[in-house]
Amino acid sequence: MFSVASVSVTVAILTFRRPGEVSEGLPMILDQVQQINSRPGHRADVLVVDNDPEGSARSAVSAFGSPIVRYCVEPRPGISAARNRAIDESAGSRLLAYIDDDERPEPGWLSQLLDVWAPTEPAAVSGRVIPEYERPPEPWIVAGRFFERRSLPTGTELDVAAAGNLLIDLQQVRAFGLRFDDRYGLAGGEDTLFSRALFAKGGRMLWCNESVVVDKVPAARMNREWVLRRAWSHGNTTGLIALDLTAGRARRSVRRVELAVGGLARVAVGSARSTFGRVNGSARHQARGQRLARRGGGMAAAAVGHVYQEYRRDG
Repeated sequence: MFSVASVSVTVAILTFRRPGEVSEGLPMILDQVQQINSRPGHRADVLVVDNDPEGSARSAVSAFGSPIVRYCVEPRPGISAARNRAIDESAGSRLLAYIDDDERPEPGWLSQLLDVWAPTEPAAVSGRVIPEYERPPEPWIVAGRFFERRSLPTGTELDVAAAGNLLIDLQQVRAFGLRFDDRYGLAGGEDTLFSRALFAKGGRMLWCNESVVVDKVPAARMNREWVLRRAWSHGNTTGLIALDLTAGRARRSVRRVELAVGGLARVAVGSARSTFGRVNGSARHQARGQRLARRGGGMAAAAVGHVYQEYRRDG
């Protein structure tokens, strides 16, 4: 374990109308925060950001009665607003660790993030996310390996990171003037844009393979329709982010053409791969081909300005 003389960290749990998940996960997070507080010179606390204007998680948090747990309601809809509220509410901390309400930290999750950050103080440290299925997945899901995330050697330099298991250095983030973009609050991809912008401004991001959270995959997501809809959404946000990171009207026009051509090429290649899989009896080729085709469709849609709001709220 490597430690610096003094460090303060806030763990932000982002939630929306899932008080039961908060009640289940908060004790595990509290345990790890208390372990950090036992280190000399370290201070850690927990912040629950409730994106439900009605404050549905308030009683779940209050039930713990812990002095190191804070609660706030962010009424503006969207994950970007909740992430930015966590940044604002953590003004007294050097570091901010994000975890979702349906994720469960494995032992050592937080300490591993801090230990990778401490020696060189990068702008961010990203950890591993592994799936836990509510029920056994169907063969199509298994063949496509759709819920499996990356695993890299600890210390690997990154140019993009997801925020489901992410530690950020608030001092550097504020110096770069970065926020999560509200336009992606209901579409998703806000963490991709944020981390790419952080990297573009010179912020170093490192991987920590020993920091692990378990992502609970509900049965409602374990089907072909949901996976392919998510593929379209990811393709769409990938295209929109590429446009946002392209400066100048002329260059953006070129990028739109590239996205349209690239997206349609993925549709063609994905469809061909899926057909090949059906002919040869390969479930993996069928599944991966179908997802690639949908992702390409989302990219092509972004080229003409379509924005798919995956997390749109109807009420």
